[in-house]
Amino acid sequence: MAKASQRAPVLGPAFIRLLARLKDDAASHTAPDVSERLAQWFDWNRAITLSRALDNPPPEAPQGAAFSPAQDAECARTRSALSDAIHADIDLSPPRNAPPVETLAQAEFAPYRQHYLKRQRAMQTSTGNLRGRLRDMLARQSAAKARLAEVDAVMEATLSPREHALLSNVPALLGLHFERLYNSNTIPAPDADPSETPTAATGPWLATFRQDLRIALLAELDVRFHPIEGLLAALRTR
Repeated sequence: MAKASQRAPVLGPAFIRLLARLKDDAASHTAPDVSERLAQWFDWNRAITLSRALDNPPPEAPQGAAFSPAQDAECARTRSALSDAIHADIDLSPPRNAPPVETLAQAEFAPYRQHYLKRQRAMQTSTGNLRGRLRDMLARQSAAKARLAEVDAVMEATLSPREHALLSNVPALLGLHFERLYNSNTIPAPDADPSETPTAATGPWLATFRQDLRIALLAELDVRFHPIEGLLAALRTR
């Protein structure tokens, strides 16, 4: 008898492995294929732009303030604040102007989706501002570091739109994960009306989902801080 094929383990950062696990758990053909599409970042035009940034003579570096531990502390404070917000209690009140739902599970998931999107926006804004300030500081240290800052700017312009588009699919993937857990652990009333406000879902499965949601946000926070950590490392070197 032929053996059932097994999916090869997904290698890579924790965030990619987590998304692959959630996708497998959801077992839905409509699940956004985030984990596989994360590798599709560059086209030829973007590659040429990056090559020019690498090949061109480094720009003259204007004189600026030297790096100090204050920048490390600011980055640490920002990351800590974002992490604390991820661990904070989730507001389970129904979102305003929420899109219509077809199932009780979708209605129950709506506050979690709103929470994830809010945390995503906060991460994107805070890390984007930090990255820009650190890059400007790096460009003022030396010609070689100015080139590195230029390359980072090209990388951000190249990858950020694609990163945003792919990460925006994560709430939908978590929604499929939530719906699977909900349907496996909740027995709705036979005459339940999806348009009515459902009773709160409860049970150990919900604690599991909430933990998965926080793990996903923390893993995304790690991904968003990778370029910041790289800039900090460059700024510390002489």
